This record gives sequence, structure tokens and C-alpha cells, in this order.
Amino acid sequence: MTQVGHERDAAAPRRPEHLSALPVTPRARGLLMTVGGLVGLVAAFTLTVERIRLALDPSYVPSCSFNPVLSCGSVMVTEQARVFGFPNPLIGIAAFTVTTTLGVLLLSRVALPRWVERGHLLGVSLGAVFVVWLISQSLWSIRALCPYCVVVWAVVVPLFWTSLADALDRSLLPVPAALRPLARAVVDYRLLLVLLTYVAVAAAVGQAFWAYWSSLL
Repeated sequence: MTQVGHERDAAAPRRPEHLSALPVTPRARGLLMTVGGLVGLVAAFTLTVERIRLALDPSYVPSCSFNPVLSCGSVMVTEQARVFGFPNPLIGIAAFTVTTTLGVLLLSRVALPRWVERGHLLGVSLGAVFVVWLISQSLWSIRALCPYCVVVWAVVVPLFWTSLADALDRSLLPVPAALRPLARAVVDYRLLLVLLTYVAVAAAVGQAFWAYWSSLL
């Protein structure tokens, strides 16, 4: 091979080494982050507006309050709805804005720095932990569901599993040799994990409010 050929090979971008044969493509992840981020942003913004209206008029009935179970108003007035001293939806507005922006960049074929990818994974993971806590509080403490909150939960689930799968696949997270089969399974079965998570949450909702659901039959 000529010297020019060697120079071309050296200059050519290296293909990323994937852990699995079913990697998360940047376009698919960008589309999920953009669409999911926008849906979550709309839900969080709407919740914020409803919370402001309720604060200004305690007799106001939020648009997402339909019955004793599906009742945003019952959730908004609890301590769990302002864990850090301000309404939780404000966190969603900031977080989903970042997610949407990064998703648009990925769709525009912008290569995100690895530290940005890791930062987003950390944020999504913390968001997933927060959502799990909020689900438990809604089902077994508050005993009511906020429909817009459920939309946020539905968005965070695929964002978390997809971000985790991508991070494992591209070695954004260190994976010991003994755990590589598990990491590969997370990548290969990420869609199944999303589905199983939805099923688990739906089952928990059904169990927590079974007395109410059965009374409607």
C-alpha cells in the first residue's frame, strides 16, 4: 500500500466498537430523546400551570382531576409534590429541555462528547429513581394518580433503558468481564425491559386501586 493510502487509513474515522450486535443507533436515540423530551416537557409545563392556578384559587379543579383515583389536585397539594421546596414539575421542565436539545443534536448528526453522554445518563438515572419513588408514594401513600405525572413516568422508562443500553454498548460505563453477558443482555433486550417495566407499573396500579376499579364493574 502506498504512503498516501496509509495516510487515508489513518485519517479515516474509526468505527465505534459495540458490545452487542444490536447497538442503539444515534438516530433512534435522538428520535426517542426528541419526541420523549417534548412530550415530557409539555406534561411538566402543563402541571406547572395547573399548580399555579390551584395556588391562586384553592377552589380550582385541575383539568386532570377526573375522579377519586385520577386526580391531579389530590397529588399537587401533598408534600411529595414539592420534595425540594418547589413544585416537582419545574425539575421536569429543566430536565426535558436538556433531553430534547440533546436529541435534536443527535438527529443533526452532532457527535456529543462522552462527558455529556455520561452526564445525561446520570440525570436520566436519577430521574428514574425519583420516578420510582413518586410511583410508590402515589400508589400507597397519596392513594391517587396524576394523569400528567403518569405521562412523565411513561417517558422516563424508555429514556432510562435506552440510555443505559447505549452507555453499556459503547463502554461509557466500565463493565467488568464477568458482567459483560448481563450488559449485552440489557442492550439486546432493552425493548423487552421497557415493556416489562410498563407491565410492572400497570400491575402495581391495578393492585393499589383494585377496590375502586372493581366498584366500577
